[in-house]
Amino acid sequence: MTKNGNILVLNAGSSSIKFALFDADLTQCLSGMAEAIGGASRLRVGEEVTETPFIDHRAALRAILAALEARGIAPGDLTAAAHRVVHGGRKLTGPVKITPEVIAEIASCTPLAPLHNPHNLAAIETLAEIAPDLPQYASFDTSFHATNPEVATRYAIPKMQETKGIRRYGFHGLSYASLVRRLPEVSGVPLPSRLLAFHLGNGASLCAIRNGQSIATTMGYSPLDGLTMGTRSGGIDANAVLRLVEENGLERTKAILNHESGLLGLSGGKSDMRNLMLDPSADSAFAVEHFCYWSLRHAGSLIAALEGLDAIAFTGGIGENAVGVRARILRGLEWIGVRMDPDANHRGGPRLHADTSKVAVWVVPAEEERMIAADALSLMRAA
Repeated sequence: MTKNGNILVLNAGSSSIKFALFDADLTQCLSGMAEAIGGASRLRVGEEVTETPFIDHRAALRAILAALEARGIAPGDLTAAAHRVVHGGRKLTGPVKITPEVIAEIASCTPLAPLHNPHNLAAIETLAEIAPDLPQYASFDTSFHATNPEVATRYAIPKMQETKGIRRYGFHGLSYASLVRRLPEVSGVPLPSRLLAFHLGNGASLCAIRNGQSIATTMGYSPLDGLTMGTRSGGIDANAVLRLVEENGLERTKAILNHESGLLGLSGGKSDMRNLMLDPSADSAFAVEHFCYWSLRHAGSLIAALEGLDAIAFTGGIGENAVGVRARILRGLEWIGVRMDPDANHRGGPRLHADTSKVAVWVVPAEEERMIAADALSLMRAA
């Protein structure tokens, strides 16, 4: 494979690095992941899996590049690398070419995303060491929500705190941007004016999208707020958090709310929706109902922000695959004119609505990596 437009997309998480290779037509050529970094780590490239130790993200990225080179794809053969960065703060509100100034700004956002931005930076800096002439680009998970009005992003706290970055940012922005891009292709009709998007997975959120732009979303200062999630609590009263801190200490409370709550805490040990749906226990049934109930509660809020509703779109692992969850949510939205086609829902769509429905309903596959590659390609073509 020669240098002909191939873009390497890197998505560095807290214990993994996902990667995907795209050509100039945004066709995915290869994908894989280095996972369980720092533990019983392994590398998957296509269908091939190798058990191999990675002490940190830098070692994992070097292994990914070595595996690509073994397949004839050296760093020098790439046109660009593009990264998912979780937090861009107030200044980085669109995709950018990475420069020293951009790196400094990403680093300054580390207090806002301490579990993610440092790993994103590690991937950027390691690749710069290995291939210093390779152009790198970044897309931000927060940037899609930069169009939210201030009344939606400002917490009712003194302005001295607001200046320290305590505000609503919203997340899953790359997923929502991809959904906006893909929905007209999936549906065959123009993007609806008032769209309610459900990104449902281990992390879950909703977004109110008016004329292609985010106007409200359920996640706030961090990805902890909003819906019930796999291991995150979702919305919880601030005084309840303070009490947990008083009784358990700060670090223990962080662990409880981020890693031991949500579906995992409600069910007594299961965070995967597939396992919950198969489990006949009352605790698992309650966890699923809690997930659906709070999805509906927040949906009502965002429909009000939109002042009506033209279409719904589901994406993410649960949104694309959990037939029962989609059915429960859509039944709960019949008051606004939603009518589901049960057979279409069982088939997985992409169209889920019946002919009599006043609201269109679609399933749109999540394509965050392709969105990141598209961002980089747009910047290269505009240069």
